[in-house]
Amino acid sequence: VQLQASGGGLVQAGGFLRLSCAASGRTVMVYRMGWFRQAPGKEREFVAYITRTGGPTSYADSVKGRFTISRDDAENTVYLQMNSLKPADTAVYYCAARDYYNDGYNYWGQGTQVTVSS
Repeated sequence: VQLQASGGGLVQAGGFLRLSCAASGRTVMVYRMGWFRQAPGKEREFVAYITRTGGPTSYADSVKGRFTISRDDAENTVYLQMNSLKPADTAVYYCAARDYYNDGYNYWGQGTQVTVSS
């Protein structure tokens, strides 16, 4: 499975962005897809996930109520709608996928930079 993330950019605080992650290859094996982020000098952290069947979803407390994860199975694409962005959301965002045979995420995209200015 290959993952291609896109949609990052520079936005002012309070603004919005939508990230996309297109999956290709043996996508039928994918059970769950998620987003993670890594800010400079910090460890990578979980942001949100969505399962292949369309639910349930889960969010980090820091993004609840502001971010929404969704997926289009026909297009093998997962989206992360990010509203009310804060400077603390600045990070490289990675999409990831977990297949039915692993407990953890075993496929990772290349990352897309999100920068929120104050």
